[in-house]
Amino acid sequence: MDFKPRFSFRGLACILFITLCALIPNLRAQEHVVRPIDIHEELVKVSENRRQNRDKAVQLFSSKEAEEALQVAGMDPGQVRSAVSMLSDAELAALAARSDKLREDFAAGAFSNRELLIIIVAIAAITLIIVAV
Repeated sequence: MDFKPRFSFRGLACILFITLCALIPNLRAQEHVVRPIDIHEELVKVSENRRQNRDKAVQLFSSKEAEEALQVAGMDPGQVRSAVSMLSDAELAALAARSDKLREDFAAGAFSNRELLIIIVAIAAITLIIVAV
């Protein structure tokens, strides 16, 4: 009984290699749960949505009257606009929704120009506080 571990190890290695070669094509053939193109499309959609929300919020603070109101309140309009870009997606979406609602209410006559400017200053202050925290 001459047992040579070297030969049994080679045999075991051969069997393992053959098994792996048989399994690799099956592993490659499996599809991903989410296709890469779907992920890319979703990222583009989220990015575009964020850009639109940021533009709405920046537009709220970009009017001449809003800039003057911010300066009277002791805030730098440029700093407020740059702070908008630092908000999270959820905060930016909420700010854009408030901006849209504010424009609709102002157009419907619910607010005077003075009230609108006070609201803009308050929203700018909240934005700066959120970014600072």
